[in-house]
Amino acid sequence: MSTSGSATTQNYHHGNLRQALIDAAVEMLEQGENFSLRAVARWAGVSQTAPYRHFSDRSKLESAVAAQGFRALGEELSVGRGGPSSPEGLADFAVSYVRFAVERPRMFRLMFGSECDDENDERVQAAGILQAALTESLRAVYPDRAVDDLAVGLWSTAHGLAFLHLDGKFPAEPDDEMYDRVRAAFLAVLGLAG
Repeated sequence: MSTSGSATTQNYHHGNLRQALIDAAVEMLEQGENFSLRAVARWAGVSQTAPYRHFSDRSKLESAVAAQGFRALGEELSVGRGGPSSPEGLADFAVSYVRFAVERPRMFRLMFGSECDDENDERVQAAGILQAALTESLRAVYPDRAVDDLAVGLWSTAHGLAFLHLDGKFPAEPDDEMYDRVRAAFLAVLGLAG
């Protein structure tokens, strides 16, 4: 998106200011730019006061951006389209999770980088949808087991692997080798390593 804001301003005039601001913040974030409400307004080509119609402060905008990241991650994980139906499918779930983190590191860090206790926070709600989707996938794979604790453990495993790769704790390697490691580690946690 150019900083001229012509396309975004047009969307705003069609009543889409909130999404235009979120999209501008996402673009700025992923290009390594710091964003504030004023900077996002400039990027989107709207007045400096326009963002305050939807976001009382930067943290509210950040929460909306993080929620959009969670929705994108959910799409990447095929949340809502049946999800994994086998342990190997769960390992693919972990690979997709790590791939998202590696391909969109700034978004991933923003999604998980702030404490948020308010259950009405967009970020909290979006993360809850993701956790519920994993839990439901586990119920499909393991219908005779209590899976709530397993869901937390498996999410923690995928999340830990994502940050270990992001933080360079594993040697640099081709993507296919990295994802093979993730898949193998996830299957090992499930007791299926061979």
